[in-house]
Amino acid sequence: MISYSTLLVLATTTLLGAIAGVLGSFAVLRGRALVGDLLAHAALPGLCVGFLLVGRRELGAMLLGAVIAGVAAVTLMTFIARNRRTKEDAALGIVLSVFFAAGIVLLSVIQNLPTGGAKAGMEAYLYGQAAGINRTDLLVIATIAALALLVLLLFRKEFQLVTFDPEFARVQGWPVMALDLGILGLITLVTMAGLPAVGVILMAALLVIPPAAARFWTDRIGRMLLTAAIVGGGSGILGTLISAGILPIRWPGEESVASELPTGPTIILCGSAIFLLSVLFAPHRGLAAKAIQLAILRTRIAADHLLRTLYELGEQDGALDQGRSWQAIRRARRWSGAELIIAAFWARIQGWISFSGNLPRLTPQGIQQAETLVRSHRLWELYLIDRAGIAPDHVDRDADAVEHWLTGELVSALEVPLREKGEVLKAPGEVPQSPHPTMAEERKPEGGDA
Repeated sequence: MISYSTLLVLATTTLLGAIAGVLGSFAVLRGRALVGDLLAHAALPGLCVGFLLVGRRELGAMLLGAVIAGVAAVTLMTFIARNRRTKEDAALGIVLSVFFAAGIVLLSVIQNLPTGGAKAGMEAYLYGQAAGINRTDLLVIATIAALALLVLLLFRKEFQLVTFDPEFARVQGWPVMALDLGILGLITLVTMAGLPAVGVILMAALLVIPPAAARFWTDRIGRMLLTAAIVGGGSGILGTLISAGILPIRWPGEESVASELPTGPTIILCGSAIFLLSVLFAPHRGLAAKAIQLAILRTRIAADHLLRTLYELGEQDGALDQGRSWQAIRRARRWSGAELIIAAFWARIQGWISFSGNLPRLTPQGIQQAETLVRSHRLWELYLIDRAGIAPDHVDRDADAVEHWLTGELVSALEVPLREKGEVLKAPGEVPQSPHPTMAEERKPEGGDA
């Protein structure tokens, strides 16, 4: 049974992770991922000044001081970067270090106050203390999240334009600076509201990790915002449940269950795990997906080369559908046994080759496919010889690499100047004669690139 306090923490961290992921997406896409880090660290002196002015731990006054400090830090960073010929990353590092150092000094002053400053619990804002979240914190974060979503809905097109092409927006007369400050203002509010839950040090990670993970899954801004919200909210849910012991974790080799883990760091670790999974397994962008795509591409190219080799060997004796020895194919392509087996396996799956005894032979479908490949290959060779002035014995390897990507339109365009000369092609679709010998014995070692 989940307790009421755990439900409060769960709702707060989930909402905080979701809205931080959405707003952090604009910072990541704008190339300002570390702005959240700046705001989180710059908030510390503002929190301390708010405490010193009020004399007690008053959330409203401390958050107001944090917001003022965050805005001052961003303004100072922008001024240094634009007017003092300092790069933006260097200006960010300078301002972050100065503000955080000032916050640590003020925090030390508060801890040594004779009026009980050591019991003020200010270190909770440094490392986060999700267990201390109450109903007021949830309402504050919910209000800020609703406000941020409303602003994003009203100015979504403008924010997207400034994020992806600020120079075009400036030329078109849009208030780029005001829109930038609007996004930074929303990030500032969310950052300050999240300090009690995850703290200064980890709030920056909550703004960066969810959008960075979401970027692997989509190329559309709308889907990225939704995915970042899901990753951020999911990290909050998993981290809270693990830290509360509801989702127990056993350490390797231990029988005891890990419990009472800090909520903020656990949330960030869960987000990092989701990011790692995205890096590895996201479609199109993940490392595993790219490795699979590359392997399939190389296999398909090898199968194309196998078809063309069988066709050219068949041209020598006029029997295109006759079985060919594995040794003749390996000599022609300079392949290893494994490469030949993989190419033959793929071609067999596609129905391009069959086996006569143990020898590969082109099927009718394979002959048609091979004619298309040979035609593209030789047209490109003739184009390089005729238009680029390349020697005939130097064009085979270039054509090997290009023949797989020539579309029907490009092949037709290559035929036009050759047909006009009337020396190579007599009819559309005819396979031109090779401009150099195709006998396996006359191929150079660099002839194949499979």
